[in-house]
Amino acid sequence: MVTPTGKGVRDGMASLRRDAAGMQAELAAIRRHLHAIPEVGFDLPQTQRVILDALEPLGLEVSTGSDLSAVTAVLRGAADGPSVLLRGDMDALAIAEETGLPYASTNGAMHACGHDLHVAGLIGAARLLAARRDHIAGSVVFMFQPGEEAGGGAPLMIRDGVLEAAGPRVDAAYGIHVMPGVPGVFQTRAGALMGSANSVRIRIRGQGGHGSRPYQAVDPVPVVAEIVLALQTWVTRRFDVFDPVVLTVTQLFAGEVINAIPDEAGLGATLRTASNSAVAQVQRELPALVERIAAAHGCTAETEVIVGYPVTVNSDAEARGAIETLRSTFGQDRVEELPTAIMASEDFSFVLAEVPGAFVFLGATPEGIDPASAEMNHSPRAVFDDGVLGDQAAALAALALRHVGAG
Repeated sequence: MVTPTGKGVRDGMASLRRDAAGMQAELAAIRRHLHAIPEVGFDLPQTQRVILDALEPLGLEVSTGSDLSAVTAVLRGAADGPSVLLRGDMDALAIAEETGLPYASTNGAMHACGHDLHVAGLIGAARLLAARRDHIAGSVVFMFQPGEEAGGGAPLMIRDGVLEAAGPRVDAAYGIHVMPGVPGVFQTRAGALMGSANSVRIRIRGQGGHGSRPYQAVDPVPVVAEIVLALQTWVTRRFDVFDPVVLTVTQLFAGEVINAIPDEAGLGATLRTASNSAVAQVQRELPALVERIAAAHGCTAETEVIVGYPVTVNSDAEARGAIETLRSTFGQDRVEELPTAIMASEDFSFVLAEVPGAFVFLGATPEGIDPASAEMNHSPRAVFDDGVLGDQAAALAALALRHVGAG
């Protein structure tokens, strides 16, 4: 890692915010165009076209994905050195927008998680760094990723070689995610930043019968009800409160005939943890708990724990370095260190499982809305202030220059 002490880097870092502010209006226009044409999943041809057109003048080495609409771009500096990856996710959600914005989507999908800002901000970072190519010793990889919401976009790009796009594997990776919060304030922490995301499916089998004669049947419905309550007690008694586990039942299913006891009933739940070891414990212990409750009522049980995203873990050195870099770029009051992880999840976790790096939140609640009561990401009414795009671009560029800056 290159310590940014040379005159070229000092001048470059000092001018990042000024240059980023100068492109603010253009980045906002890109963001609003993307917001109006959201695409879901892995096939995002319109979004990919916007990115390719924006990168074309920058003299980067650009490639596209084999099975998805990914874009990978490599900026090579004036001298050899380490490489760093910057990531922005591209996909939207299958949510009908209810914001009333003049550039709102009308196609039934919505950028309800701010990925339109992520794309525009990463384009801005690419422009800032391309203008400083003569002061870069090493390479910067720009990872424009589909399929974050659908799951699997990051692993597919890793499989396709995004971490080795510049040659040797990148030395560090960074990403920024907009969230409700004071606009322009960055938040992160060392260690676990976001939880793992997993699913639980439980099916209870009994013996159906007439609703008027439950004693002649083996009713699975009250067994499911008992399991719902037992899960909450089990979580609080089997897991350390300082290594939290959140198990939330979100689905209940049983028969469709109101006067008949069904043969089967079940539930679905989302499982969030702050450590990957907690997921392994759930896999070991939960089936036995469910089976014993079911057996006590004469039923059988089937439990499936589906592992999804791992915990998003910031490496200590890169998280501390990111905090230092952002504070030196934006000021002490613009960067906060979070005391605990949050239980939302992120597939940038797959990247951070392969290389050291850090993920950072950026507050983007528009003026006039209380951040404490703002609609959360994934709401059909979620709105984000694209006035933060200049700072987002400058922050990504500054994090990259921390590794590849040269005097």
